[in-house]
Formats: sequence, C-alpha cells, structure tokens
Amino acid sequence: MSLLRKIMRDVWPLPKIEFQSLAEIEERRPALLVTSPPAWRAVGSHLNLSIAAHIEVGEATRAHWDHLLSSIESRDLEVVYAVGGGLPADASKYLAVKLGLPLICLPSALSVDAFFTWASGIREDGCVYYQETKPPDTLIVDFDIIAAAPESIRAAGICDVLSIATGAWDWKFAEELGKNPQGMEFVPWIYDNAQSILRGALDCAKAAGLGDPAGLKQLCDCLALEVQLCNQISHSRPEEGSEHYFAYCAENLISPAWPHADLLGLGILIMAQQQGQDVAPLERALRCCNIPLDRLSRHHIEETLRQLPNYVQHHNLPYGIAHERRRK
Repeated sequence: MSLLRKIMRDVWPLPKIEFQSLAEIEERRPALLVTSPPAWRAVGSHLNLSIAAHIEVGEATRAHWDHLLSSIESRDLEVVYAVGGGLPADASKYLAVKLGLPLICLPSALSVDAFFTWASGIREDGCVYYQETKPPDTLIVDFDIIAAAPESIRAAGICDVLSIATGAWDWKFAEELGKNPQGMEFVPWIYDNAQSILRGALDCAKAAGLGDPAGLKQLCDCLALEVQLCNQISHSRPEEGSEHYFAYCAENLISPAWPHADLLGLGILIMAQQQGQDVAPLERALRCCNIPLDRLSRHHIEETLRQLPNYVQHHNLPYGIAHERRRK
C-alpha cells in the first residue's frame, strides 16, 4: 500500500456544468468580470451581473495578470466571472485562486478546452507552460450563444480533441523508444479511451461547425471527457504532442494573439503527415468546423519545421515525432 500511495496523485475534477440561457443568470454578489472586448460586446447584453470590477485581458503572461490583480485587490469582491474564450478563462482561474474567490465561466464559443481544466496556460520564454490554478467552480453553457459565435471560433475547441490523433501517437511512439519519463508511461486502455473520444469529435464535427445544438453538445462532451481522461493520469500526453509544439513554435514567428486553433489545426495536419497517418478525416473535421488552415505562409511553415527540433529540445518537451526531424 505504501507503493500505491507513492505513485497516486490528486485527481482534479471537472467544473459543474450547467446548460442554460445566460439571460437566466441573476448574480447579486459583487463580481469581478474578466473578459475580452469582442466577447463582452457579443454577450454582455444577455447578462444580469452585479459588476464591481471589470478587467480586459490582453496577454497570457504572469506579469500582465499580476498587474491586473494589483488594480482590483482593494475591491469588495465575492465572485469571479469569466466571459469569452481561452484567454479570459485562463486569466480568471489565476485571479480567482489569488483572490480566494469562486469562479463561474461563461464561454462565448467552444473554442478551447481551457474552460474545463485546472491549469492556466502562461506564455514564457517563447513557449506555453501550465501553472496549477483550479478548474472553474461552475461552467455555464448557452448553446444559443455558442451557435451565434463567429464560425471560425464557434467549434474551434475541436482542435483540442483532434490533437488526440497526433498526441496519442507521439505518446505510444515515445514508449516504443523508451523515451517516456517516469509518471508518463504509456497506458493502453487510456490510449483506447482517447481514441474513442477522438471518434466522437470526428462524428460531430459537421453538426458542431454548423451550430447545431446536438453537435455542440457532443463536442462539449468530447472536450470534457478528454480533459478528465488526462486528469486521471495527471498528464496530457494522450492529447498534447508535436502538433501543440508546432503551434507554440510558430507563435514566435507571427503573433501569440492569433486564435489557438488557427495554428493548432494546421499543426495537427502537418504532424499527422510526419507520422504517416491518413490526414483526410482530420482535415474534413477541421474544415467542417471552419478552422482556418491557411493562416501561415509557406515560409513560416518551413521555418517552423526547421526550428522545431531545437525548440522541443530547448523547452524539454515530452518526446514525439517533432524530436525525430533531426534525424531526417
């Protein structure tokens, strides 16, 4: 039993997920609102909040978030509301922990899996690192709001599920080469469950991309299951690999302000090709969800691939096909 205690770790839960109209929310507690201007313009009129402080997040850096924190620490606040996409969600998790307040997240689109996770993605030294914060206490999903979102972000979170195709491949590949560190050993039944979630995303892509409520609900389920599967094993190897590394590396050549999916979707296709996979089902799903696949020029793609082997080594990223490019 002592060995079991040694290897066991805490398992984070998903937030409580409520499916309801945002117009039904009546919040009387003084609230900190964390949002982005486009999201607030889109959904602000639907909300009945007692806003005591309103901040707009501009970047995913600890220094920026600490600056925002210093501007509101003296306010009388009882709850944090995050309205928008991945950046407000990640920042609000950080701020809610620092302030010791409950967090309610209201996504304006199903654009990322950050609404479900216990960590905040922070950009540092040209890469993305995950700091333990907490999952939202409550996630409120209004499918009418999601369906009305711009089509390029409405169901863009599918990229964080389709990345199972390349991330899980990397995980298995690294195990075959003896490259998985202790604590990230390959687990066949976890891999099989990840593949099932991937099939669920491929199945709902067309409907979710069109804003169909049933398709959006299935995508929401896939995102939640992908996150909780990774929670159970305390790492994200089943869904994060060379496709994410490609996106992180490419950000340094353009701008981190680009939507996550605009780089990740292309990274999935390019890395799947490198792995020798059939990319046709992945490309169909990405196109069904209106993920732009032409944001990067040929020059930027080639330069990202050229830099990638050194990039993954420099940032000590878990082993995958991106590391193997050095050998070719």
